[in-house]
Amino acid sequence: MARKEDRRHLKGKAEFVGDIKLPGLWEAAFVRSPLAHATLGRITKPAGAEGRVFTAEDMTDLAPIRTVSTLPGYKLSDYPALARGKVRYVGECIAICIAPTRAEAEDLAEAVEVDLTPLPPVTDVVTALKDGAPLLHEDWGDNLFLTTEYDSDLSEAKAKATVVLEREFKTARQAMNPMEGKGVLAHWDHKADQLQVHTSTQVPHVIRTGIAECLGLDQTNVRVIAPDVGGGFGYKCVLQPEELSVSWVARKTDRPIRWTEDRREHLTAGANTREHSYKVTAYADDSGRLLGLDADIWVDVGAYSVWPFTACLEAAQAGGNLPGPYDLPAYACRTYSVATNKPAFTPYRGVARPGVCFVIELIMDAIARAVDRDPLEVRCLNLVQGSAMPYTNITGKFYDSGDYPAAAREAARMIDAAQFRERQRAAAAEGRFIGLGFASFTEQSAHGAKVFGSWGLSVVPGYEQATVKLNPSGAVDVLSGNHSFGQGLETTIAQVACEWLNVDISRVRVLMGDTGRTPNSFGAFASRGMVMAGGAVSKAAEELARRIRLHAAHLLQCEPDTVVLRDGVAWNDQASVSFAEIARTWYLRPDLLPDNVETTGLEVTEGYKPDIDTGVFTYATHAAIVEVDPDTGRTEILDYVIFEDCGRRVNPLILDGQSYGGAAQGIGTALFEESLYDGAGQPVTSTLADYIMPGPAELPHFRLGHSETLSPYSRHGIKGVGEGAAIAPAGAIVNAINNALAPIGVELSQVPATPHRVLSAIFAAQARKEAAQ
Repeated sequence: MARKEDRRHLKGKAEFVGDIKLPGLWEAAFVRSPLAHATLGRITKPAGAEGRVFTAEDMTDLAPIRTVSTLPGYKLSDYPALARGKVRYVGECIAICIAPTRAEAEDLAEAVEVDLTPLPPVTDVVTALKDGAPLLHEDWGDNLFLTTEYDSDLSEAKAKATVVLEREFKTARQAMNPMEGKGVLAHWDHKADQLQVHTSTQVPHVIRTGIAECLGLDQTNVRVIAPDVGGGFGYKCVLQPEELSVSWVARKTDRPIRWTEDRREHLTAGANTREHSYKVTAYADDSGRLLGLDADIWVDVGAYSVWPFTACLEAAQAGGNLPGPYDLPAYACRTYSVATNKPAFTPYRGVARPGVCFVIELIMDAIARAVDRDPLEVRCLNLVQGSAMPYTNITGKFYDSGDYPAAAREAARMIDAAQFRERQRAAAAEGRFIGLGFASFTEQSAHGAKVFGSWGLSVVPGYEQATVKLNPSGAVDVLSGNHSFGQGLETTIAQVACEWLNVDISRVRVLMGDTGRTPNSFGAFASRGMVMAGGAVSKAAEELARRIRLHAAHLLQCEPDTVVLRDGVAWNDQASVSFAEIARTWYLRPDLLPDNVETTGLEVTEGYKPDIDTGVFTYATHAAIVEVDPDTGRTEILDYVIFEDCGRRVNPLILDGQSYGGAAQGIGTALFEESLYDGAGQPVTSTLADYIMPGPAELPHFRLGHSETLSPYSRHGIKGVGEGAAIAPAGAIVNAINNALAPIGVELSQVPATPHRVLSAIFAAQARKEAAQ
């Protein structure tokens, strides 16, 4: 089924924050810190502009973003909407300036004078953790938000291991680059006595809570509306400081105020992600069976905790997910969430799993080389077997269903791994270096209250609600507080309603993401949209179908269980009554209804969560064939296969689109994307000429395969799939590069695998070879 939302997007009729027009609208621009770490002194506003320039001193009634956690040892970091006392990263907001146009607001911002006294910056985890390092938050005494630890007994693994591998890995810091950056427009609606905030967000109901708390308003007096949103990826599921300052100014000035993020702001001051460092020791036997894993993980999370997920989500997720889809008997891991003078860390598609997948998959290939076995067979030996499902792994992840080795073997079949070695030898004879790499993963989707509660968060996602109603014309309205920002949710939840009510999708209208009109929702993140919102719509539509049959039975003078719904018509044998007639009777001709009619009507609101709170697990294996040019270090992807299982495929077209988009982002992680900072904490990748993203010329023709193992714990067996395809590409591609360059002795352990890094690895391998001679 084609996507409902595409028509308005393709015709330019969509409405993003930047498209909204309100009488008296002014635009905002921010004065941002040019230094990574400095004390903040006097701020001088241009003469005559006092009512158009606002600083933290003006906003004494605006509370900072305070993200709490009950995890032992967690440290609070107040994140002000506008800097107070000091600045902690380049791009931190210092003042907000408003004017009739964005250009005038930017000119005003340029005229604001800021007194900054430089402090020594902390730009990496090594510096941050040294004794005597400059402190971002002086009251902490160090630069650690939190440390966590998993500790099972490794003594047996160490005693039995005949293979012991020690490796270090790094993943680069990245920006998320949705097509539309952040954007917010706020104004006070005097009739509703509400602050109305149009914002580009994935989680409107959550953002309402955050804005109300920081502005000291009752939630009744805040309405958050998410219009069309041009991509989220996790970047738009946290409370942004700009949302607060724009909202405060709109209320203060009693005029609509809008700010939209430009690309340079995004690349320099927007939230960052992905920057991990690992030190891993793996213990295995002669067959390649992984017996134990010991790891230290450092995550450079920037200056502040984001609300509501904290700065510690990434490292905690990394520690919990490093074992991946493997049957690991023993595991010890320590994680460190380290504060640095960089923008705050935000959850990004996959949340830590691209990093841990990269690490565990490179470990698998290293074990295979050590025991001289095929990497695919070593994987299948270690993967959780289908016969073991459901399976609880060593960190407590409950894998609900599936056959992981079968997916790996199917990916190998699709890419013709059996014939690859012959192909590789033929290429070598021509002086070409080609390689094959695999990566397998699980994606925890739609995890609920118990999981989020265990992280100590103050806001804990739980039930999802939806409303489905038959409107007076006989068409169907679906209201969901969740949101669609490119992932097709508007279409897929409409499909679910169509399944129960048996109406054409053209007769289904979907309204999403408006806290003033839709039921409560925690929004779209953690691959929860289709499982949770789809489940809620399913329950509501099922009940609405029952009520429609009840009303039809009265009009047709038959029993309700004999009524069949088909194509927007209720049938009893050859007699029928249309949904329009049923709706007209309820709304306009109640005199035709019996005295004992059910008064619940033709509008149903239901709440839903899966039978378990621990999530339902999608899984997949990616396989890549690459060619590496040893003279330039350039990597070309020759073939790329994805074989995945996400339970029930509600809309295969949308599923494939999710896979293409996720894999493209994963290839960016593997080969191109890196947010770089110099020793002063200055971002040096501040434009898309410096921050390199993959385009059509760099992407392969993805080939997809699917199986359907239904989850026994969700309605219709659906599992989430939104993040999955972004997780595995780095592992698969770098394994393929290492396989291609094995004759030279190269083993890369860092992404992105840029030409410079590939060439450096080749030169280092050649130097080792010469030294050995």
